[in-house]
Amino acid sequence: MKRDFAISGTTLVLAAALGGALLTQAACKKSGPDIKIGVIAELSGDISEIGDACKKAAELAVSEINEAGGVEVAGTKHLLRLVIEDSQGAAQPAAEAAMRLIDQEKVLAIVGPNASLGAVPAAQVAAEKKTLLISPWGTAPRVTRDDAGAPRQWVYRTCFTDAFQGSALAKFAAAYMKATKAAVLYNPASEAPKSQAELMKKEFEGRGGQVVAFETYATGDKDFTAQWKKIAEAAPDVVFLPAYYGEIPEQIRQARAAGVKAPFLGSDTWTNSELLKSAAEVDGAFFCAHYNPDAMEDKVGIFRGAYENRYNKEVPDDGAALTYDTLYLLKQALETATGDDREAVREAFSKISSFDGVTGRIVFKGGAPDPVKSVVIKQFKAGKISFVTNIDPD
Repeated sequence: MKRDFAISGTTLVLAAALGGALLTQAACKKSGPDIKIGVIAELSGDISEIGDACKKAAELAVSEINEAGGVEVAGTKHLLRLVIEDSQGAAQPAAEAAMRLIDQEKVLAIVGPNASLGAVPAAQVAAEKKTLLISPWGTAPRVTRDDAGAPRQWVYRTCFTDAFQGSALAKFAAAYMKATKAAVLYNPASEAPKSQAELMKKEFEGRGGQVVAFETYATGDKDFTAQWKKIAEAAPDVVFLPAYYGEIPEQIRQARAAGVKAPFLGSDTWTNSELLKSAAEVDGAFFCAHYNPDAMEDKVGIFRGAYENRYNKEVPDDGAALTYDTLYLLKQALETATGDDREAVREAFSKISSFDGVTGRIVFKGGAPDPVKSVVIKQFKAGKISFVTNIDPD
């Protein structure tokens, strides 16, 4: 994949206003140093498309913010500067990236990682080192909560949680798909898919449904014949498959070959247009998403237009939209902070009660780290991704 930045070690320091940076700084008339914002993205590994979109959206947002004059923190103007790290889509590199950003780069706050597998260890580091971290796409409960279930004071997310996602998907399966029997196949070693599978099962059974098969596989597995045979014999009305987008086409091919007839339902791990390359396999399947890029709202249209103009008509995915919202949430916190230190910014972020973003209305109740927001349901149909419905919080 082509990169549009130079690599020095593992850290990538980018001037956020890419063209005419000196002119932008002059127009800003800033009286303070640039504020460093860390970004941890999955630039390599199995979900590098998500990391690439995150990086692009972060660069777009910070470029816009700087071109508009930067941010004013406690009476002092600053430009923002991104310091981007690659989590490699794995836990240990994500934790090490967080350490470098905090200890060596001295960033004020961190955006990312996206995938929960990396977001959880990075969040642990950020909490221990008292640095604000906001995960755009990390839905697993442990991103914002420690092993005892207590909120991590320094960690937030911009997306909905797996708990709400599980509830929404169970509601959709029961009410829209009219399913009474469900089957599940998931990887218990993958943070978000594991919690999504468990919470979907709990919520579906809580609505009176029956989970007739609850099958697992290991990281790196390529043959799912045995699991699909059990699922086919259980004759479910729907199959919930919370796998990452790169795994799905082959899994569905094997499912159909094993005789699975039921429609598929995916989680937000399906939210990447790469799946359209496997249109025959995913056709008819439903999945959960964070926003609708075809919505007519002003914020969506403005964001999509700016992103496509900057990146050669590339349609921004969920990770891009969530990252963009995260940077503007952070901008709001910076502009209401009492100072430019980490504690002041964390405290300001904790006081944000609501934010109208590209991904909809984001509500933080009582300083909670997990926002309340709607789920979007989409469907792969005739080689396209179509909007189906929104499922709003009760």
